[in-house]
Amino acid sequence: MSSEERADKLPDGDRAFTAVELSQFDGSNPENPIYVAVKGVVFDVSKSRAMYAPGCGYNVFAGRDASRALALSSVKVEDCIPDRSGLSEEQQATLDKWEQFYRKKYNIIGTVA
Repeated sequence: MSSEERADKLPDGDRAFTAVELSQFDGSNPENPIYVAVKGVVFDVSKSRAMYAPGCGYNVFAGRDASRALALSSVKVEDCIPDRSGLSEEQQATLDKWEQFYRKKYNIIGTVA
């Protein structure tokens, strides 16, 4: 069973993604949804495609766990990693605010394994 078939059989929020699987949802295929992970939780940001599609301001987050970048208020690709080690209390608070924003605005699809 392929990962796509597995995804169809799991309820929303129950899919576990590898980093490679998540990278397939970066907006480069207009038929696929766009996903962004924050603190290991994967959100479907497709309804904001104009912000996350290739060539758009937040595309750097698409198909990745953008936790560190969000904590640092960075749009650098090298900061779009899940590693939160060494963040200051202020940076962690910034990340927590972003996580709450995503939870309020977007559907949870799953987690990053």
